Amino acid sequence: MFKLALASLWNRRTTAWLTVLSIAISTILLLGVERVRVQAQQNFANTISGTDLIVGARTGSTQLLLSSVFHIGALTNTLSWNSYQHLQQLPGVAWTIPMAMGDSVRGYPVVATNTDWFAHFQYGQQQNLKFAAGSAFSVLDTAVLGADVADKLGLDVGDPLTVSHGSGGMSFSDHDEHPFQIQGILARTGTPIDQAVYIPLEGLGLVHGEYQPADDEHGPNHEHEHEHEHEHEHEHSDSITAEPPVYTLSAVLIGLESKPLALRLVRDINTYRGEPLTAIMPGLALQEFWRTLQLFERALLIISVLVVITGLFGMLTTLLASLRERRREMAVLRSLGAGPFTLFGLLVSEAIVLTAIGVSVGVGLLFTVLALAAPWFQATLGFVVSPSWLSSTEWLYLGLILSAAILMSFIPAWRAYRNALADGLTVKL
Repeated sequence: MFKLALASLWNRRTTAWLTVLSIAISTILLLGVERVRVQAQQNFANTISGTDLIVGARTGSTQLLLSSVFHIGALTNTLSWNSYQHLQQLPGVAWTIPMAMGDSVRGYPVVATNTDWFAHFQYGQQQNLKFAAGSAFSVLDTAVLGADVADKLGLDVGDPLTVSHGSGGMSFSDHDEHPFQIQGILARTGTPIDQAVYIPLEGLGLVHGEYQPADDEHGPNHEHEHEHEHEHEHEHSDSITAEPPVYTLSAVLIGLESKPLALRLVRDINTYRGEPLTAIMPGLALQEFWRTLQLFERALLIISVLVVITGLFGMLTTLLASLRERRREMAVLRSLGAGPFTLFGLLVSEAIVLTAIGVSVGVGLLFTVLALAAPWFQATLGFVVSPSWLSSTEWLYLGLILSAAILMSFIPAWRAYRNALADGLTVKL
C-alpha cells in the first residue's frame, strides 16, 4: 500500500513537495518555540548555582534577580557598606560576594567585586569559574574579562581598558584618567558571566573618587604618581585604611553553612531596621519570573499550533483537490480488483507519507538551523540553544501532528471510497 502511495505521490510530485514543505515549516516553528523555551529556562537556571541568597536595596524580587545576575535592567537603589558588614556577621553566613554595578566598557556591564567572586561563585551544576588566560585581579587597576567581551572587543591579557560611566552602549563620560589593565580572561560558561567585565571594588571607588589607595596598592598604571600625593600619603594613612572601597553596593550574594537557614535569614534581612533591604532565594525568584512569562509562552505555543493546523489543512486541500482528477485512476484500480477499503487505505497512506516526510524534513532543518544559529544566540541573547536530541515533549508533538494528519485524511479517503462505489470505468466529468 505504501509503495503504491509513493508511486502516486511521485506522479504528482510538485504538489506533494509543496505540501511536505508546508508541514516541514509548521514542524520547525512548533519544535523551535518549544526548544527555545526549554533551553532558555535551562540557561537561566544554570547562570547561578550554590548561591543561597541575593540581597539588595528594597525592590522587587524579579528586578533584583535580573539586574544582579543576568545584567538585565538596572537597580535604582543601593545598600550601604554598613549593611554589607551586617550581612557578613549574620549567623550561618559562610561567605559573601559584594557587587557594585552601573558602569560599562563599550556597552558591556562592569561588575565591581572582590576575589571572593572567583572563589565562591558557581554556575551550572555547581561549576567553579575557570580562567582561559591570566588570573584574578590582584591590584586595584586590573580587570578580568568574560569570554564574549574578550572575543568581541579583541582584547587580551595585558591590554589597557577604559571604564565608562553608565550602562549604555555609548557614554560621553569615560574614566580615562584611571585606566585598567587586563589581568585575566574567564573561560566560557555559556551564561551572562561571559558578557561582563570584572574589576576590584577599590578600582571602582578610585575612578569615582570614593577610595584613595595606599602606595602599595597601586598597580602598573600608577607607578608614576605625582610627588605631591606621595608627600601627603603618610599623614592621611589612618583615614585611608578606615574608608570602605566603595560607599554603596548594588547587591550581595550570600552562601550559607546550612540551606534550611535561608528562610529565617530572608525574614531577618527583610525586617532589618538599619535600612530597607530585600533578600531573595534565586531558585524561588526564578520560578516567579517564569510564571510572569507563562502568558507569552502560551501565546507562542498557540500560534505554533495554528501554523501546524494550517499546514495540515493545506495537505487536506491538496488531497481533496486531486480527487476529481484522480476519479478515473480510482476507477481503474477498482477494475483491477482493488476494493473500496483499499482505496480508503491508499489516501490515508498518502497522508501518512506526506506528513512523515514533512516532519522528518522539519526536524532535520531545525537541527541545521540550531547548529548554525547557536553562535548568534549566544553572542546576541546570552544563552546557548544546542541541537540536542528530541525530548519526550517534542516526540509527543510529532506524534500529535501525525495523528492529526491521519484523522484529517479520513475526509478525502471517505470521498474516494464513495466515488469508487459510484463510478465505473467511464467517469462522467
